[in-house]
Amino acid sequence: MAIRLFIDGAAGTTGLEIRERLQGRGEFDLIVLDDAQRKDEAARRDALHAADIAILCLPDEAAKEAVKLAEGSATRIIDASSAHRVAEGWTYGFPELVGHDTITNARLVSNPGCYPTGFLALVAPLVRAGLLSSAWPFTVNAVSGFSGGGTALIDRFHDHPEIAFRAYGLSMGHKHLPEMQKYARLDFAPVFSPSVIPAHRGMVVEVPINLSPMGEAATPWEFLEYLAMTYASSPVVKVVRELPTELLLSSDVAPFDGMELFVAISEGLEHVRLIARLDNLGKGASGAAIQNLNIMCGLSETTGLRL
Repeated sequence: MAIRLFIDGAAGTTGLEIRERLQGRGEFDLIVLDDAQRKDEAARRDALHAADIAILCLPDEAAKEAVKLAEGSATRIIDASSAHRVAEGWTYGFPELVGHDTITNARLVSNPGCYPTGFLALVAPLVRAGLLSSAWPFTVNAVSGFSGGGTALIDRFHDHPEIAFRAYGLSMGHKHLPEMQKYARLDFAPVFSPSVIPAHRGMVVEVPINLSPMGEAATPWEFLEYLAMTYASSPVVKVVRELPTELLLSSDVAPFDGMELFVAISEGLEHVRLIARLDNLGKGASGAAIQNLNIMCGLSETTGLRL
């Protein structure tokens, strides 16, 4: 029997990409609302209660409302918004970090943010292993395609094609910081410097570290080996040992649901740059939702993914 699936917010960027990845998959019976019904509370409640699994592709407040509408049902939920990423009772949907069995058995799963996906993939394993200190003052430099900023940002780039770079989050209160700190088990939130370029999709997240003040700290080569061991069996996250001379983001890159990790090491071993390259709409959003959906349904985690 097919699994009944409802995508609440299927007309948005993330929802549309999730539907694309589900095309031709007979395991799912998609519950679809027409344009009028999508804004009708009763119709949404009925769909949420009728579904075996619902994926929320909504703004934060709307996602919270959808969870309330689903109360009283046995519907399992994947929330692609940031509304529940550090909320009590929710499972953080990063199977490579929390464990696949945790996702399999969860009823409420919150998709990680796109930037935190890169940061946590790099830092969380090293902190948990004691190779990096939880008290270290981490910084994060990141650049993304504009699709993650929603319609308003997309329109600004289209209206001003002469703009090549936008730095934002200058007030330092970015909504991704709580999940970065919590799931990397840090004593302090990192300093986060996000930016956007005129490309639709793609993302590079970098954590530069000066090892000199750490004293008897682990070496960058230990970082590389531990990350390689951590993700050795993952079909989604890959540690790239052969460092290229450049890391590129293309304005017309194809959708990609995996993630590549790099460790750049200075000649004297005193500096290291931990770098993740991913698709903000792939492993950073829709691809992660499909991966979690597959795991929750007992299917191969890569089914329908673009790897």
